[in-house]
Amino acid sequence: MKRCPRCNRIETDDLLAFCRVDGTRLITDSEAFEPATAILTGGGRSAELTTGHLPNVPSIAVLPFVNMSADAENEYFCDGLAEELLNALTRINNLKVAARTSAFSFKGRNTNVSEIGAALNVKTVLEGSVRKSANRLRISAQLINVADGYHLWSERYDREMKDVFDVQDEITLAIVDALRVKLLGDEKQAMLKRHTDDTEAYQLYLKGRYYWNKRTAEGFEKALECFEEAIARDSNYALAYAGLADTHNTRGSYSIVPPKEAFPLAKAAADKALELDDSLAEAHNSRAFLLYMFDWNWSTANAEFQRALELNPDYATAHHWYGWYLIATGRLDEAQREMKQAQKLDSLSLPINTNLGFTYYFARDYPKAIEQFKKALDMDANFSEAHRGMGEALEQQKMFSEAIAELQTAQISAGESTEDAAHLAHTYALAGKTDEAEQILNNLIALSKRKYVSAHDIATIYVALGDTDAAFKWLEQAYEEHSYRLAWSKVDPKLDRVRTDSRFIDLLRRINVTS
Repeated sequence: MKRCPRCNRIETDDLLAFCRVDGTRLITDSEAFEPATAILTGGGRSAELTTGHLPNVPSIAVLPFVNMSADAENEYFCDGLAEELLNALTRINNLKVAARTSAFSFKGRNTNVSEIGAALNVKTVLEGSVRKSANRLRISAQLINVADGYHLWSERYDREMKDVFDVQDEITLAIVDALRVKLLGDEKQAMLKRHTDDTEAYQLYLKGRYYWNKRTAEGFEKALECFEEAIARDSNYALAYAGLADTHNTRGSYSIVPPKEAFPLAKAAADKALELDDSLAEAHNSRAFLLYMFDWNWSTANAEFQRALELNPDYATAHHWYGWYLIATGRLDEAQREMKQAQKLDSLSLPINTNLGFTYYFARDYPKAIEQFKKALDMDANFSEAHRGMGEALEQQKMFSEAIAELQTAQISAGESTEDAAHLAHTYALAGKTDEAEQILNNLIALSKRKYVSAHDIATIYVALGDTDAAFKWLEQAYEEHSYRLAWSKVDPKLDRVRTDSRFIDLLRRINVTS
């Protein structure tokens, strides 16, 4: 049984998350006596809220909506609806919107709004719930003032699925009105822009993004199916093509499939998205990503990143990926600035916080890299990429025992990935553990006959073992397969031992970078 903490009215339908009278979030009797876990309804301000550190402009975090449906499969729709609202609000220049990764990190956590506001540096929080049954929807949404926990606006919508676009528009405009944000120029048109009128295609797109955000091989496969089905229903759905491009890009950069299979498909999808809608920052960002990682077309990639950031200056992913581009080109001070800007926009993103550490790693500032990787691991002790970065930085400090421990942890956390195995073998070789390094090397070579294993990873093991000729044999194969990791050859510490070799200088020339 749940009751409203304000009017004390008891709701007998446990599926209702919010009071029918005033829209307040319902709590159980036990929660009423646990203020640390209950939703804040007044008082209890954090230091950040009382010392004036919040932004002067209106600001908001859009939390993932709660799935109140009987079918757990509708989780994708709840996440997707919140994400679509978030994306619409980012079109407003005078509104600060917390990035998706940071806002969604509170999913499933009973955190009060004052803590969310302090963590994300926002003044307001949008939360809601969805009950979906066949073609019927019940969507509840409320905008909460972080400082005192009170509602600035709340509403409930009982509609059919075909009306979902109207509901999104109504919620977005209500938020703008409640925050007293003045819309400039074409902001309203951009904010309310509809990319499809097909609700089935729309739901498939939301489901595709839901699976893509899982960042797993299985998730990518399901995402591809969803985006392709969405496109089959609406061949002019630019966002679905952008989602398809992102999925092919990540499959290639995660070494799930060979680069020559993944990146050309990503390019075709990104080009189609931009043909349909040149204003999509996501598609420009995806195109930039593959242009430098696969095509080694550095100047056009730079222009595409600039266009993405021009279209959406607060797009954290564009700053993040542009930071990686700047690392590859050796512009390391600029890379750190871009990565810090991404971190500012998406402060709770594990990849961004970890990859800031890599900007220090590639700049050979290993103590600072280790410090940043520790911060990322403080956020999530099981994050494999942070363990990998820590291991690589410790290796460069010749702290081999500690590095091996970190890389072993990374390999376990990442599910025995071939890339992590190669990093571990590289460290074994430098530590003088030749037998262990060669065992992993031989396993990877054998495995490469059955599935894709990056030739670049095998080459780096041979570099550490001191077998330069074998290293260049595999580097040449990496060039032929367009291994994405070649893009960072100019700055990669793992290749320092062969950096002065004429064959390496020629390799840099062929991938259009200079030593």
